[in-house]
Order: sequence, then C-alpha cells, then structure tokens
Amino acid sequence: MSGAPLVELSGVGVRIGSSQILRDIDLQIDAGEIVGLFGANGAGKTTALRLIATLIRPAQGRGMVLGADLTSPDRYEIRRRIGMIGHVPGIYPEMTLGENLRYSARLAGVATTKIPEVLAAVGLAGAIDRTAGASSHGMQRRAEFARELMIDRSLLLLDEPHSALDRDAVDLVEGLIERKADEGGAVIIVSHDRDRINAIASRSVELTGGTLT
Repeated sequence: MSGAPLVELSGVGVRIGSSQILRDIDLQIDAGEIVGLFGANGAGKTTALRLIATLIRPAQGRGMVLGADLTSPDRYEIRRRIGMIGHVPGIYPEMTLGENLRYSARLAGVATTKIPEVLAAVGLAGAIDRTAGASSHGMQRRAEFARELMIDRSLLLLDEPHSALDRDAVDLVEGLIERKADEGGAVIIVSHDRDRINAIASRSVELTGGTLT
C-alpha cells in the first residue's frame, strides 16, 4: 500500500506503575491491512491496543498513529477516527441501544439518522428502545458493531471480537472487518482463535514477554 503507515511504533515501551508491560515494540501497519495480534494471557495484548488507541502514552521510543505522535496533544485530535471494541462491551447499561448510538454519534460529530439502518444491519432492528442492561451480552456486542458501521473510522481495534456471538453475528463482524480494510482503513484483532483470525488477516504478530516476535 502507498502512503504513510496508519500505525508506526519504533522501540516503544510502556510502563504501568513500576511494571514494564511492553518493551522494544516495532510495528508498522499500512492502510488496507488486517493484523492478528496473538499472545498468552498477560502478554500485553490489551495494553498494546490501548497504546494504539492513544489511551496510554509510551514511556520509551516513538509512536505515530494516524499521523499523530503518541506523546503530543495531537493524539486527542485523532481519537474520533479510532474505534475500539473491548472484550467487555463499552456501552451504558441504563440507556437504550438507540440512546447509546445517539450518544456516540454526537461525540463523533456524525448524524444520527443512520441509527435504525445500522441496528438493522446487525440484526437489532426491533431493539432500538431496549435498554442495554436488559440486552444479552451478544446483543450488546452487536450494538457496538452497529456503532462502528455508523461512524467512519480509519482504524478499528478489536479485543476478542467473536466472544459471545452466534454464527450470524460472526459473519457480520467479519464482513465489517473486511469492509474496513477494503475502504483503506486498518484493523487490529486480538484473539485466542488463531485459525479464525488467520483466515481473514493479512498477517499476524505475536507478543511474548512484552515484545513482538
């Protein structure tokens, strides 16, 4: 792919308190790539996603995401272009699914008119007024993917995206991942399911002891 990398980490280290979680991370991700990120529990995979999402500053090295330095105030300006779905659904349980999407749309500065359409696309057409707390884990995850359909992101970060999803929902997720790459964005997927991710990923990397191999 031509153009600047969407993610470029060089010698990056991350400390949390007195613990060194990531060390000497070198990673480049270009537009159109789907990258699988593997590693044992505690290897630092979620920390790596949080770093790329601009939620953690590197303690060492240099990190650039979507053209912004991860140690500069510029990182705040790109957060709207990064979508992150964790293994715990990031939605408000006291709000309806529709209200959750409206809130996300306002934060991202996008129109709310597509909410019924994107909920229907993930199989939640009749659930717009259902509170998230009264929805199953799988429904909550579908709502998060509806949010990513609604907001045009350049970078999508997924932590165990297939968890608690039925076969139809898995197909929807994989369609969204491939669509994002086809549109010139990039996707990073943390998963323990190597076979499933390798089937859709451009390539994969492994975190071992806080270092990429």
